[in-house]
Amino acid sequence: MTAGCPSAPAPVLRERGQHEVFCGLTSIIWLHRKMQDAFFLVVGSRTCAHLLQSAAGVMIFAEPRFGTAILEESDLAGMADAQDEIDREVARLLSRRSDIRQLFLVGSCPSEVIKLDLAKAAERLDEKFAPQVRVLNFSGSGIETTFTEGEDACLAALAPRLPASDKRQLLVLGALPDVVEDQMRGLLAEIGIPEVAVLPARRAGDDPAIGPHTRFALAQPFLGDTKAALERRGARHIAAPFPFGEEGTTAWLTAVAAEFGIPAERVEAVTAAPRARARKAVAAAREMLDGKSIFFFPDSQLEVPLARFLARECGMRPVEVGTPYLHRGILGPDLELLGDGPRLSEGQDVERQLDRLRADRPELTVCGLGLANPLEAEGLATKWAIELVFTPVHFYEQAGDLAGLFARPLRRRALLTPEAAA
Repeated sequence: MTAGCPSAPAPVLRERGQHEVFCGLTSIIWLHRKMQDAFFLVVGSRTCAHLLQSAAGVMIFAEPRFGTAILEESDLAGMADAQDEIDREVARLLSRRSDIRQLFLVGSCPSEVIKLDLAKAAERLDEKFAPQVRVLNFSGSGIETTFTEGEDACLAALAPRLPASDKRQLLVLGALPDVVEDQMRGLLAEIGIPEVAVLPARRAGDDPAIGPHTRFALAQPFLGDTKAALERRGARHIAAPFPFGEEGTTAWLTAVAAEFGIPAERVEAVTAAPRARARKAVAAAREMLDGKSIFFFPDSQLEVPLARFLARECGMRPVEVGTPYLHRGILGPDLELLGDGPRLSEGQDVERQLDRLRADRPELTVCGLGLANPLEAEGLATKWAIELVFTPVHFYEQAGDLAGLFARPLRRRALLTPEAAA
């Protein structure tokens, strides 16, 4: 072997078969909380409406910023003009909700099946209601998207509409809970980057401007289409591990700082105290996690950076790391740190993956809600993948909480079946 040659990428199982995952409509639940003057109108069925209500846990008296325009039988049969009905529903909605500044028409499986042109509707309505309301569309259809890809589709739809700028700036891409975003801004300001733009912004008026001097770092690994859309605008991606745990957060901050000419020593000085807090918090959960095997079903695209965090900071042993889509341009730094230990799989054939799971008998399985109860009945401890998206898990102050999410099901199993802890 020639010295200095890079090692070949680890082989990946490419699976294309039956899969078990939520559709991209679910991402509306965190997007509508983040984008405070946006409304998400799903054009879909009663099943779509029930999914959103169940996922959000909305009280009957609440007035959320999402809803469903129900496609009735006459719409599906082509007996009604769906475009006219959409116009009426949007006009009624905007007359009642003066706080809306962004309206997203969200495609679903039913609207995709009948080939309803929501892009045309959004263009027409955007012209009608400009400049008070910006109207866009994206697809959350289970035919086209998986669990987290709804956010990618939403932000990719926004990217071409963002204003232009020649200013040198940092953009952080991906929805974060407000408290986590504030922590991130504080760390970056101390390091020497006080002005930080975020997409999605909390309000339409705060949308970032994009140009050839924009440098962007991803906070979420499932934003491949948005990354490509920003690069078409001239922005440049800062490759880095994702900010999960002490190691990932430090590497992410260091990569961002280096892009702006800030030395690693400055990052180390600023982050010394939060790094110590993160290590201490993770250590409390590591006692339960150290040496335990873990198996990831493909769900959120968070699987690779989470496996890296669990292996390197919690002492766990990833057996298989499945992900809906393995984007090496985004996950490359995490894959390098994860190494060649676990089996990698992209896509899903759920029956084949279940066979491998039963052969491996891992001590913890990360999977969707539909698989968790049957696997628990087989004696396998499980972790709901959906919690890893809805729970604040990024950056130093959440490192202990992130580790705790994986430790809790093992503690519960140890209490219920003491022999499992032996």
